[in-house]
Amino acid sequence: MTDPWATFGADLHIDPTGATGLRAGLMEALREAARTGRLAPGTRLPSSRTLAADLGIARNTVADAYAELVAEGWLTARQGSGTRVAQRAEPRASATRTPRSRPPRPSPAYSLMPGSPDLATFPRAEWLKAARRALTRAPNDAFGYGDPRGRIELRTVLADYLARARGVYADPDRIVVCAGFVHALRMMGKVLRERRVREVAVESYGLPQHAGLLTDAGLRIPCLPLDELGSRTGELGGKGSAGAVLLTPAHQFPTGVPLHPDRRAAAVDWARSTGGLILEDDYDGEFRYDRQPVGALQGLDPERVVYLGTASKSLAPGLRMGWMVVPRSLVGEVTAAKGWSDWASSALDQLTLAEFIASGAYDRHVRSMRLRYRNRRDQLVAALAERAPSLRVTGIAAGLHAVLELPEGSEAEVVRSAAWQGLAVQGLSAFRHPEVEARREALVIGYGTPTDSAWAGTLDALVRVLP
Repeated sequence: MTDPWATFGADLHIDPTGATGLRAGLMEALREAARTGRLAPGTRLPSSRTLAADLGIARNTVADAYAELVAEGWLTARQGSGTRVAQRAEPRASATRTPRSRPPRPSPAYSLMPGSPDLATFPRAEWLKAARRALTRAPNDAFGYGDPRGRIELRTVLADYLARARGVYADPDRIVVCAGFVHALRMMGKVLRERRVREVAVESYGLPQHAGLLTDAGLRIPCLPLDELGSRTGELGGKGSAGAVLLTPAHQFPTGVPLHPDRRAAAVDWARSTGGLILEDDYDGEFRYDRQPVGALQGLDPERVVYLGTASKSLAPGLRMGWMVVPRSLVGEVTAAKGWSDWASSALDQLTLAEFIASGAYDRHVRSMRLRYRNRRDQLVAALAERAPSLRVTGIAAGLHAVLELPEGSEAEVVRSAAWQGLAVQGLSAFRHPEVEARREALVIGYGTPTDSAWAGTLDALVRVLP
């Protein structure tokens, strides 16, 4: 059996059986990455110490693998230049081999795609300890069909944590555990349709997948204009029959602007006067750097705001763990939309997360990652100031991404050039609502995505493609 390890932008599949197996597996993974183009010639590999730390193996194993691959001609090593993928001649195709009409597109060597944390930093050891404690203490009914709202242990811990960390008014009976934000939004789309809501206002920039979930539910999605103070919620009254609005008030995605207090109040006033609902996406509320924490909008009116949170940014999206804090009047409808058995989230994973939070490990992990991401952000800003001083970086006071403003007419070309250089990055236009006129060109840089071993190379790749 092989384990996939994502590091310096490439997924390496390594046989974990013993030191010799690890070395051979690492060598074959690097050969295959170079052979298929996932690691382009000239790509600088991380140091043996850094890669060993990322993979959780001995440094000597990595150093020996590097040395053998240098001897075979797959890598080059020079003093002061590090270890790099060697230039290799393409093998001549056999005359009897049928050429592929569409060769597989190589995976990028580097990624600055927004929306993901550094997966290599998942707290494996602490999570394993929490899982063992949770399994030992799990009541017998945890192995049966559960409450559709989720395990009471997790809901109780979440109520305390959200009140303390995000200013959310929550009690366990109003919390519904779900399999992430997409699952929560799909449930809310169903609830809104059954309430005869026909329109949900959305921000003029946001994830198209979220807008797609609402339209799939049969809802129209008029958009709210956006400026330097956030979405112009004062215009909600002019949105016709909108019965709800989807907002990212703490850190607008992707522009990074927090919603101004006056506009937060305007959104709540609209909801109270019309009976509408606010769907609050608090996707990265724990990560802030140069400002005081921006509390959740839900605290202003818990009966008009549906708070949607997730562990995807603070821990890892692969956990498939999220939560909704819903108005008391909606608990039954949301529970019915989820179904009468808790099929979406593993009870043992819920108990593990409850133990992880209650033990203080979650708080320690968030503090550690906040410092790590702040350092990443500072290094990004410094590199751009030195090598692309004419370009402005915005949206950097919080979160895991930044917005790099580009000259007019250059966004598409920069994204194409990055792809040729083996760098995955997205332009701001990918998040623009179809009704919005294209006036702003920028890159949305997910600086939380690369591993430590990939970070220096990723920064180099980015500045190479900038105008």
